[in-house]
Amino acid sequence: MAKPHVPPPGENNQPINLRDALEERYLAYALSTIMGRALPDARDGLKPVHRRILYGMHILRLDPGAPFKKCAKIVGDVMGSFHPHGDQAIYDALVRLAQDFSSRYPLVDGQGNFGNIDGDGAAAYRYTEARMTDVARALLEGIDEDAIDFRENYSGDLQEPVVLPAAFPNLLANGAQGIAVGMATSIPPHNVAELCDAALYLIANPKADSDQLMTFVPGPDFPTGGVIVDSRETIAETYRTGRGSFRIRARWFKEEGARGVWNAIVTEIPYGVQKSRLIEKLAELVNEKKLPLLADVRDESAEDVRIVLEPRARNVDAGVMMESLFRMSELESRFAMNMNVLVDGVVPRVLSLPEALRQWLDHRRNVLIRRSRYRLSEIERRLELLAGMIIAFLNLDEVIRIIREEDEPKEKLKTTFALTDNQANYVLDTRLRSLRRLEEMELRNEHAELLKEKAEIEDLLGSEGRQWKTIAWEIREIKKKWGPMTALGKRRTTFEAPPEASEKFDLADVLVEREPITVVVSQKGWIRALKGQVADLSNLQFKGDDALRLSFFAETTSKIMVLSTDGKIFTLEASKLPGGRGAGEPIRLLADIDDSEDVAAVFVYRAGGKMIVAASDGRGFLANQDDMIGNTRKGKMFLGVEAPAKARFILSVEGDHVAAIGENRKLLCFPLSELPEMTRGKGVRIQRYKDGGLSDIKTFSLSEGLSWIDPAGRVFHVAAASLTEWLGHRADAGRLPPKGFPKSNKFA
Repeated sequence: MAKPHVPPPGENNQPINLRDALEERYLAYALSTIMGRALPDARDGLKPVHRRILYGMHILRLDPGAPFKKCAKIVGDVMGSFHPHGDQAIYDALVRLAQDFSSRYPLVDGQGNFGNIDGDGAAAYRYTEARMTDVARALLEGIDEDAIDFRENYSGDLQEPVVLPAAFPNLLANGAQGIAVGMATSIPPHNVAELCDAALYLIANPKADSDQLMTFVPGPDFPTGGVIVDSRETIAETYRTGRGSFRIRARWFKEEGARGVWNAIVTEIPYGVQKSRLIEKLAELVNEKKLPLLADVRDESAEDVRIVLEPRARNVDAGVMMESLFRMSELESRFAMNMNVLVDGVVPRVLSLPEALRQWLDHRRNVLIRRSRYRLSEIERRLELLAGMIIAFLNLDEVIRIIREEDEPKEKLKTTFALTDNQANYVLDTRLRSLRRLEEMELRNEHAELLKEKAEIEDLLGSEGRQWKTIAWEIREIKKKWGPMTALGKRRTTFEAPPEASEKFDLADVLVEREPITVVVSQKGWIRALKGQVADLSNLQFKGDDALRLSFFAETTSKIMVLSTDGKIFTLEASKLPGGRGAGEPIRLLADIDDSEDVAAVFVYRAGGKMIVAASDGRGFLANQDDMIGNTRKGKMFLGVEAPAKARFILSVEGDHVAAIGENRKLLCFPLSELPEMTRGKGVRIQRYKDGGLSDIKTFSLSEGLSWIDPAGRVFHVAAASLTEWLGHRADAGRLPPKGFPKSNKFA
């Protein structure tokens, strides 16, 4: 057995628990990733790499009007001074800031190949050039006026900004995406003019909620346009909680050709979708015959997106074809929203829309106060110098004599005219050509103007109301510069109401010719479809000792629902049922029903229909048929049952009362309103039993009375007035049924 390793003796060797050491180091790594890489600051909306790129370009004086510089120069300076995480990481971030299909308001003005919406990458940084845009300039406005704090860079020899002044609401305007350790952020871009309106409203109404701000900010505004098809309620909930998703569809129109021929033209695709990958996927689906309505797809894009979708036939409905494409391809996608940001640059937290705007507004007020104080100190310093120069002009001859004759003119000036050290130096540094009468007048005018400006700044610093009024003016200037009338500020993404449940597209309705059929189910669970509506099934043949269980009329476009005894519900396509020439097929081959379970019920789906579902132990609930639809062979868990109970009954609601009879031969009638409507679950107790369970159940209208059919086919009827002793409430025990009720305890 190997001996344990013994560390060499030394004063610094200390035993540490491995678990504690790993936790400490992993926590340090996680905090470094969260704070220094992945999450944006709520105030300027930037991650450290983006902030360092912009500050590096500021140092290089790459303002919007300046000449372009090689990206290699920018990347090298940023990596050498501020961001030691690799040149490719910095360049990738720089490229994304320059792409107008990635950033709603690009912060970098690029020259050269910066990639495209097809997914092609940018050229190497030795080939591309860049400078800042006006938006980036707005983010840096006032950075040299003590507007924000600075900290040491990674090597300790330079200073870098902790946050930018951010005169532009960048967090929401450009959005952000990042994955940290144990958390992530995903913020969609928005329209800056709408954000400005919301911010102005928030200044006037500090307690405004997200519903009120949605009057101004109806939803995201993606750089690639598209159409958002979410309800206002869904969007409001997303903004209220800071979490949710937005459903984006491509924008398209129908282009008519000669002789009834037409094509669907896609002009805008969802944000984040690569056009080349989208077209490749569509072509693949066409080749695999998974898009039967689409014949061909072509990319005719130049500067703008133009994807041509050619239908299989001219009589295909354009809306139906596009719905099938939305379902099967990235022509429809979801953008997840998780507004997880660093609040005050320190604490990661998920913010609502008002909280995110408030972070920016509070930061702008702090910047305003700091810039005002900086300007105030500059004015006071200048006033000091001007006061000294005015004294010098009033005593110009004596000043000249002192400078010419005295060995220490500075000290003599200070004692003679009571000047400060700064004033004396300024007088001594003044050129002779400046000692003109006109110059004296200019100094006096400047002194008066500075005194006036000083009073205004002091008034501003002393009044919170004036501060917010100034911020509101700044926000209006932002809106004016990037408003809806400008090319960059015009809203690109529009909104449409989501399709109603009754309008949901079903491909089967298009591909299958609608014809009447009769669905037949045997006692042993075999199913088949006969052509037409066949009322007489007496000549129908079954295998062995099998027999008819039930039959009903449907259409080839219908959905057939199957309830199994374990409470699962399955959806079958009527068009795919076996024909009526043979005995059909077992339902088990069409749906994955467990071997230990049987078929409890089979019925045809009716949109919006209400049904009662119940188990043998007498528990059940009211359900909407729309909630039963499933798309897989494994079905949906619908009615929760506990052994030995089984799912047994499912019937359409026809009336306002429920009649239930137990195996103990007790009948109970109660109002349908006492039965809750659920999407799934165990349900509630319908009838109470000491022994046994539920034998049968039906619904009826109390005004028409209760009816049943005995084994001989005779119909019995009890009028409403005679049902008094059986009327009760849900979960009652009930009483013995009226005379003539079948011994089988069944209503039919």
